[in-house]
Amino acid sequence: MTKQRIVVGLSGGVDSAVTAHLLKQQGHEVVGIFMKNWEDDDDSEYCSSNIDFVDAAAVADVLGIEIEHVNFAAEYRDRVFAEFLQEYQAGRTPNPDILCNAEIKFKAFLDHAMRLGAEKIATGHYARVRENNLTGHHELLKGLDPAKDQSYFLHRLNQAQLSKTLFPVGELHKTEVRRIADDIGLPNAKKKDSTGICFIGERPFREFLNRYISKEPGPIKNPKGHTIGEHVGLSFYTLGQRQGLGIGGIKAKGAQRGGGEHNPWFVARKDLQNNTLWVVQGHDHPWLLSGELSALNASWVAGSPPAPQDAGAKTRYRQADAPCTFDTKGPAHFALHFPQAQWAVTPGQSAVLYQGDVCLGGGIIEQASALMAA
Repeated sequence: MTKQRIVVGLSGGVDSAVTAHLLKQQGHEVVGIFMKNWEDDDDSEYCSSNIDFVDAAAVADVLGIEIEHVNFAAEYRDRVFAEFLQEYQAGRTPNPDILCNAEIKFKAFLDHAMRLGAEKIATGHYARVRENNLTGHHELLKGLDPAKDQSYFLHRLNQAQLSKTLFPVGELHKTEVRRIADDIGLPNAKKKDSTGICFIGERPFREFLNRYISKEPGPIKNPKGHTIGEHVGLSFYTLGQRQGLGIGGIKAKGAQRGGGEHNPWFVARKDLQNNTLWVVQGHDHPWLLSGELSALNASWVAGSPPAPQDAGAKTRYRQADAPCTFDTKGPAHFALHFPQAQWAVTPGQSAVLYQGDVCLGGGIIEQASALMAA
């Protein structure tokens, strides 16, 4: 491989640290960049940005590479967080990590790296890039570790971005990444993986949203139309949600109205027009099952939609690919039909298509058709 100048996004975590090590081992000129994307909570117990930078700097020191601290907080607020709030206020459940990858890590960061004279960028994502010799296209593939594959979050990347991107740990399993980090004495070898949305961290989600979205309480109703509680605002709930409904104590009352006494309640509908939250009992209630969906704002890795075909799809992260039939409705609009109904398909989340290990792209779920209408 020809020696290249590669800028690595060092997050302070073990995956990006091993990414930098592997590239340096291959003889490349490696430079680290720490991206600060959120600065509203610098003094908060929930914001780990300062600790993460210390960890990233310690990694750079061990590896003997330069590291630069770059603030993308303004771009993040404009391109990611504003849309996140807008989606929640509209009653949908967005996935900001997908938007962050498309708008910050592989746009603002990529642009910055190119200005530094980089030929490629690299991150610690568990995914792979392969150039198809027949088409000349760059393909986005799942990471080899099925438990860690992150291609779902990367499905909006385009040909220009993929052609400049490397994912070295996508070829490895997480256990191997940890072993390498331990072997070379990285200070963060045993650091636990970050979870949740980056700007929320470990804080309670509802507490965070409270700061930005006004509450508008309303009724919680069961399928028979009986009011069995009060919600705090539709924005604070997502389809399939079981915890935090505040109606756990009325199971017996629910039983008298047609539900099983011990069956848990799940969010099944959000009626914005009437400010009503509809809940059902039982994980497999028909209101929670969808046989088809439509999606908008589609993005295709190859640059154009694939031909209508049978494919696999994920309607949420950490879900096995579900067999489906894909039907395009236009360059940015498509429908999926599932022979086996899917659980809690949620507007605002992404439906991502696969052909085996190859990620084709995806779109934002607009609506899903339940097996039984409300």
